[in-house]
Amino acid sequence: MKFNTKTIHGGQEYDKAYGAVMPPIYQTSTYAQTTPGGHKGYEYSRTHNPTRTALENALASIENGEYGLAFGSGLAAIDAVLKLLKPGDEVIVTNDLYGGTYRLFTGIYEDFGIKFRFVEMNDAGNTENYISPATRLIWVETPTNPMMNIIDLEKIAAIAKKHRLLFAVDNTFATPYLQQPLDLGADIVMHSATKYLGGHSDVVMGALVVKAKELAEKLRFIQNASGAICGPMDSFLVLRGIKTLHVRMQRHCENGREVALFLADHPLVEKVYWPGLENHPNHDIAKRQMRDFGGMVSFVTRGNDFEKAIRVVERLKVFTLAESLGGVESLAGHPASMTHASIPKEERERSGVVDSLIRLSVGIEDKEDLLEDLRQALD
Repeated sequence: MKFNTKTIHGGQEYDKAYGAVMPPIYQTSTYAQTTPGGHKGYEYSRTHNPTRTALENALASIENGEYGLAFGSGLAAIDAVLKLLKPGDEVIVTNDLYGGTYRLFTGIYEDFGIKFRFVEMNDAGNTENYISPATRLIWVETPTNPMMNIIDLEKIAAIAKKHRLLFAVDNTFATPYLQQPLDLGADIVMHSATKYLGGHSDVVMGALVVKAKELAEKLRFIQNASGAICGPMDSFLVLRGIKTLHVRMQRHCENGREVALFLADHPLVEKVYWPGLENHPNHDIAKRQMRDFGGMVSFVTRGNDFEKAIRVVERLKVFTLAESLGGVESLAGHPASMTHASIPKEERERSGVVDSLIRLSVGIEDKEDLLEDLRQALD
C-alpha cells in the first residue's frame, strides 16, 4: 500500500459493531465484563481504548512500524522514552532542538542522574566521538527546531548499531510524508502529533512508533503505568487529521519553497534556513532522505536586531504570532523569547538561535497572500 493510501486506510478497519466507516469516539472510562477478566479486549481506558487503538494502528502504518503509542503530548511521549533509562546513563542529543525537550532533559532528568551531551551533528560522524561506556541513547531531530539542520539518519543509525545504542528520532517537522526514520535505521520515532499529524491546531498529543516487539512492550508498560495517555476525542481528531496529511504536506512544501525563495532575495534578510535551498548545510542529505523539504522556514533579519525582529512578527497579519506549528494556518514565532526561551542565551546562540531569528510555519493559504504579508511586515 502506497503512502497516500495508507493515510486513509492504513491499519484501519470498519467498526465491528455497526460498520461505521470512521472509528467511533468511545467516550468511556471502563468496559463491562461477563466474569472477572472476561471482556472483549478492553478493561479500562487508561490501558486501552478502541478509538486510541485505531489511531495507534494508523500511526504505525504511516511510519512503516509495527507498534504505535499515543500520549497526552509530545513531551509525554519523550518522557516515556527517557523512562527506559536509569541513573548513570548518558544520552547524546543534537545541540539544536526544541526548547521543551531541552527543558525536560536538563530540568528534570539530570536531577535523576542521567547525563546529556549536546552535540553538533551536521557531521554525523562527530557523534561517535562522544560515546562512552555509559551511553544508552542517541536523540535526534531532523530537520532541527528551529535551525532546520539536516542530520544523516543512516550514518547515525550505523553508529548506534555499532555501539548497541537506542536511536530515537523526533520526526515532527518532516512527518512520515517526507521521511520515515525507521526505514533508515532508527529504533523509535517520536511525533508531537499536535503539529502536522493533527494539522488543525485543535489538539495536543504525542506519539511513538517502533518496530521491535520487546521495545514496544516496555514503552506500553510505561504508558499504562505512568498514565500520560490521550483521550478518545483527541484520538479521533488526530486520526481525522492523518487522513489529509498527504494533501496538506504537498501544499506546505509548495508554499514553503515560495516563502524561502522570497526571503532569500529580500534585502532586509541576512540568512534563510530551509533545507530545499542549495546552499543549505547538508542539502544533498535532505534530498536523499526526504521526499521534499517541508513548510518550516527560519530566517534572520539584518543586523541581528532583537527589536527589529519583534517589530516584524508584530506587523504580520496573515501569519499569526503564536507558539506551535504544522497547522493549516501560517504561524510565526520568535524562538529566543518563545519556544526556546528555556535554553540559556549563550547556549542558544551557539546553535544559531540568535535574537533576530524568526521561525515560520508556512500554512496552506494562497502563496500570494503569504508573500505580500511578509513583504509588508519587512518593509
